[in-house]
Amino acid sequence: MAEKITSRSVDYSQWYLDIVLNAKLADYSPVKGCMVIRPRGYAIWERLRDELDRRFKATGHVNAYFPMLIPMSFLKKEAEHVEGFAPELAVVTHGGGEELDEPLVLRPTSETIIWDKYRDWIQSWRDLPLLINQWANVVRWEKRTRLFLRTAEFLWQEGHTAHETSKEAEEETLRMLEVYRSFAEEFLALPVVAGVKSDSEKFAGAVRTYTIEAMMQDRKALQAGTSHFLGQNFAKAFDVKFQSREGKLEHVWASSWGVSTRLVGALIMTHSDDKGLVLPPTLAPEEVVIVPIFKGDSKPAVLAYGERLATALKSLGLRVVFDSDESNSPGWKFAEWEMRGTPVRIELGPRDMEAGKVVLVRRDTGEKEIVAVEAAPARVRELLGLIQANLLERARAFRVENTKSIGTRDEMLAFFSKEGAGTADATGGFAEALWCGSAECEAGLKAETKATLRCMPMDRQEGISGTCALCGAPAKHRAIFSRSY
Repeated sequence: MAEKITSRSVDYSQWYLDIVLNAKLADYSPVKGCMVIRPRGYAIWERLRDELDRRFKATGHVNAYFPMLIPMSFLKKEAEHVEGFAPELAVVTHGGGEELDEPLVLRPTSETIIWDKYRDWIQSWRDLPLLINQWANVVRWEKRTRLFLRTAEFLWQEGHTAHETSKEAEEETLRMLEVYRSFAEEFLALPVVAGVKSDSEKFAGAVRTYTIEAMMQDRKALQAGTSHFLGQNFAKAFDVKFQSREGKLEHVWASSWGVSTRLVGALIMTHSDDKGLVLPPTLAPEEVVIVPIFKGDSKPAVLAYGERLATALKSLGLRVVFDSDESNSPGWKFAEWEMRGTPVRIELGPRDMEAGKVVLVRRDTGEKEIVAVEAAPARVRELLGLIQANLLERARAFRVENTKSIGTRDEMLAFFSKEGAGTADATGGFAEALWCGSAECEAGLKAETKATLRCMPMDRQEGISGTCALCGAPAKHRAIFSRSY
């Protein structure tokens, strides 16, 4: 219920947790830092997963599964990789009551164990490209956790591909970035900026990391997905070679890419309000809920009226719930379905039935309209499209409103002042500025403001002219800086 939700303007972090818990998306685990994904939260993940899986297969990828136990020696073969993940590793030292000959790592990511098998599977250029994805769980021993956004164990997908040439691997990396971008905007109604990470922020073991970055309602950035051009780093570490078309032995070229259950957190923080969860129709477990209102003798007729409407809606392929439960009042049920984020609510009672009407209520705007019952199915389907489009445009407008062009260091420091920190009224957002490419500039800004370089937008790198907003040196890139999750 709405009274259980802390206002965004009071405490944004608590607002987020209140929605996760009260909308019954997840709960805390007995193991610190882990989460239990409840049926409603998992239903959202399943819809997200299934749509992404469809898109992966449409681009020629197949699914496989690799063990979550990885020999420690595998991680050590790629020095940059193990250095990047060392602080987050969970290590198994005993099994079956005995100490293991070699410690095993619980999968933080699967490059190493996958490339060990690719060495066996790839012999010739005829074996390429190898386009494999897996849906799996991952363990990273995070010190500060938050449900969905950062937990010690989470669900994700990770694609790992092998190619004949650098060009093909780079094309694959960008192809999957575009899959993520279009999926985020078309399916999640989540506007994103696609760009390249700086060397300081790239994936450990990658040559280049590409990212999609989204802005949450507290103006912080959230990395919604990444795609990595791995070059030949892992192929060399695991000696994965193939006989080229010219008969030479060469190392293969690689990409990897992934998104995780943090996308559920992104949905909450992008679209929801102080009444609870707001879901894009594409992801809602139910698109429509019908709440009948009856007293005394009107009950049988009203229920039959509602059931006929539910049947008509289902005939259009819509996901419908008919809430005829009598243990709670209609007002309580209105608030509960608002908490759950159901896109359209239909109210109908004896007077509506007598007039041949129903009341339609949009979750995104709260707007109500009265329509003829015969016209309701078509109008509901139309409303669902309007809600999906409105959520995307509303979020995009918010990002545009809170993106500022920054020219000097003083402007940057003022933009990230701490006033209002921890609420939806906090200052900051996306600071777009020229940058010299210096890691020292990045580190200095992070130390002073906790803002990091989120990406160099791929569509904004032409005609770079001017000086770095952080140090005044000649600029090489246009970059977006922001505090982040």
